[in-house]
Amino acid sequence: MQQRIVEIASDGVHLSAFRGFMKISRQEEELGRVPFTDIAAVVLRGHGSTLSVNLCTRLSDAGAPLVICGANQAPSALLWPVRGHYEQGRRMEAQAVASRPLLKRTWRDLVAAKIAAQAAVLEATTGADVRLTRMVREVKSGDGDNLEAQAARRYWGALFGSDFLRDRQAEGVNSALNYGYTVLRAGTARSILAAGLHPSLSIHHASRGDALRLADDLMEPFRPYLDFLVWRLAQDKPIMELTSEVKAHLASVLTLDLPGGEGVSPIQVWLDRLALSWARLCLGEIGKLDLPGQPSPLELHV
Repeated sequence: MQQRIVEIASDGVHLSAFRGFMKISRQEEELGRVPFTDIAAVVLRGHGSTLSVNLCTRLSDAGAPLVICGANQAPSALLWPVRGHYEQGRRMEAQAVASRPLLKRTWRDLVAAKIAAQAAVLEATTGADVRLTRMVREVKSGDGDNLEAQAARRYWGALFGSDFLRDRQAEGVNSALNYGYTVLRAGTARSILAAGLHPSLSIHHASRGDALRLADDLMEPFRPYLDFLVWRLAQDKPIMELTSEVKAHLASVLTLDLPGGEGVSPIQVWLDRLALSWARLCLGEIGKLDLPGQPSPLELHV
């Protein structure tokens, strides 16, 4: 069974461990249970929620990070296991001393994959962008020409309209993007920890005090598929609030299938492969990241 991101959005709930389950309750009334074996990560954003120490321990034993979000849906805290992969020490050491040329080459590959995904999403939604497709081949080591930003300007305007502005504090489409990225970030953090890597040792992102800088790096090629889900929602009606139906639709991003050399796999599986390939790349065991291909426009619409 595929593990899933469990999101707790209700206010005033209490999370605790009960045998092999995470139990959700309010005022001593049980609301539901989730087996620990089914949990990839927990995203907690309900106001006034509480949790037990036993729950934190059981989540750590299961290798599932706990992400606590602020009012804007963005992560504000992370609880991650001390005990990790059996090669964790060796992999973190290699990660910490990764050479500058390796980091720059890897960032080039992540940016190229992200732009390729953006081009695939536009082809499936508002129409192909030839310039965006060309940019994929033009990204240089370290992306010194900042093609990531150039592509973003073309992409956002084409996808959501020329007047759209990506604002993490805004409502509507922006709020939906914030929530979806939080789910994607949590799934990426889970993969990073499972691979024995440190989430703060980044490839490119350099935000001070951010515990998930590596997650921000590795999730880049998958962001456009979350954008696609938001776009699809916005076609039916303007996204005014994050209802349970909207959140369920956005959380499904981790189950979206992407092609690769061994066939199609869900994004969560690709995140696992990508994190593991970065660990092996730092150790010199392989020569490049394990990245997915892009689905056809028809496959995105399925």
